Amino acid sequence: MGKTIQEINVGDSASFSKSVTDYDVYSIAGITGDFNPAHINTIYASETPFGNRIAHGVLSVSLISGVLGTQLPGAGVIFISQVCEFKRPVYVGDTITATVEVTKKDEARNRVWLRTYCTNQNGQLVMDGEVVMRPIRKKTA
Repeated sequence: MGKTIQEINVGDSASFSKSVTDYDVYSIAGITGDFNPAHINTIYASETPFGNRIAHGVLSVSLISGVLGTQLPGAGVIFISQVCEFKRPVYVGDTITATVEVTKKDEARNRVWLRTYCTNQNGQLVMDGEVVMRPIRKKTA
């Protein structure tokens, strides 16, 4: 079960790492319908400023979602809002670490603000953002 607002403290953090595969990119394309050749066509992508195929931005966002829903705040959490900015491309083969960190909480409104960001295997910031979440109200047996 996830954490209640009383169990969450400013400064708490959690993270998850994953290496991006071709399967991941094609799966996101299939789920979203985004078959932009920058994601799936090596020849096309080689002629873009990125020089190679890039992963969909939603891939990084989904890694953040995984941390929020399974670790901090955890199961039962409800998304209120999310903003993000993509800083660098993510390529197939990159290992992305998604991190969330509590920056503010409002117990009266049962709201938590978290900085959300992803870095690649070189420690470079690839995505930065913030979410507002509603944690569970109380634990159930």
